[in-house]
Amino acid sequence: MDRNQRHRSILDSLGEELIGILTPVSICMFTVVLLVCLLNSDPSSSSSSASFSSIATAAYAESDSDSSWDKLAGAFLNSLVFVAAITVATFVLVLLFYLRCVKFLKFYMGFSAFVVLANLGGEILVLLIDRFRFPIDSVTFLILLFNFSVVGVFAVFVSKFSILITQGYLVVIGVLVAFFFTMLPEWTTWTLLVALAIYDIAAVLLPVGPLRLLVEMAISRDEDIPALVYEARPVLRNDSVSVQRRVWRERNSSQNHSSDIENAPREDEVVRVVRVETESEEEDFGLSERSEISMPLIDRSGESSETFLEGIGLGSSGAIKLGLGDFIFYSVLVGRAAMYDLMTVYACYLAIIAGLGVTLMLLSVYQKALPALPVSIMLGVVFYFLARLLLEVFVVQCSSNLVMF
Repeated sequence: MDRNQRHRSILDSLGEELIGILTPVSICMFTVVLLVCLLNSDPSSSSSSASFSSIATAAYAESDSDSSWDKLAGAFLNSLVFVAAITVATFVLVLLFYLRCVKFLKFYMGFSAFVVLANLGGEILVLLIDRFRFPIDSVTFLILLFNFSVVGVFAVFVSKFSILITQGYLVVIGVLVAFFFTMLPEWTTWTLLVALAIYDIAAVLLPVGPLRLLVEMAISRDEDIPALVYEARPVLRNDSVSVQRRVWRERNSSQNHSSDIENAPREDEVVRVVRVETESEEEDFGLSERSEISMPLIDRSGESSETFLEGIGLGSSGAIKLGLGDFIFYSVLVGRAAMYDLMTVYACYLAIIAGLGVTLMLLSVYQKALPALPVSIMLGVVFYFLARLLLEVFVVQCSSNLVMF
């Protein structure tokens, strides 16, 4: 086989990468929409929603009697408080990682995953049991919930588990958190989504952004960052074949020698997505063996597979990575749309998927790591209000005209 035929084009590989991340994102969004439709139709769900409070509602409690301006101002204050809290927490994470408190961070992340699975998962299961009148005693329920939560913690933070189990638990965690975020007041939800998209840009792209600092520190130390990151697919590897990866990098320090600069890793790395098909032929038996090795969109020497806290890209393993926070807020958007009607859900879903495609295209064009929230969230918010204010009126008029004729 000719060498040139072994290299696939960027556009060909982008389709597979998009499908690889599109499936879990779609499952997460569909599950949240299903939970919203099931539990919000139950009268008991309103009480749970009303009692739900978090730091996102610390500055202002939205009320139906408030004016639109008061709701907007209060939602803006809630968003500022929430983004400020996330910023402080992320810088604390940077500080702990700088002090090499990696064991503490892993313990904290595992404990957080256990709380989400046991507490939030338990509450949703109770609502579902009450909704469908499923007979189960308290002891059995607690035993099953505890085992489910413990296995989830080990599946997410222990690499010995099957990747399908790990992927499944990550999607479950995203669903649980996203469902409870849909319980926030409407104005706060939309303002918070826009604020988080803006924060994602600053945290990933600015030189002093906390997520960028974490990644750069992990690269310099060649260490793992404990984080909830979804790995889209396992990579098929052939240990007998070595692949030369060409990575262009640059170093901002002007104190290094020119020879060091030429061989140094870049901060604004990056390479194209290339898959190389390799063949090893057994002359004695006349057998041929083919394997596919994935080359990442963003390749960083020594970077671990868990350094992508937010945003979309590919790690050194060759598998596409997407931060679990992106799963959550995509699902919050469609979950909130599901509280209005399903037509709006379809519009928001298509907008989010289009945003993911645009983000992958921008990665290949600009060859620079980009956050995954802004494009999808902005398109989703715009399509939500367009569908609610314009498309619904158009569909109603068309339906009335069809009835007349």
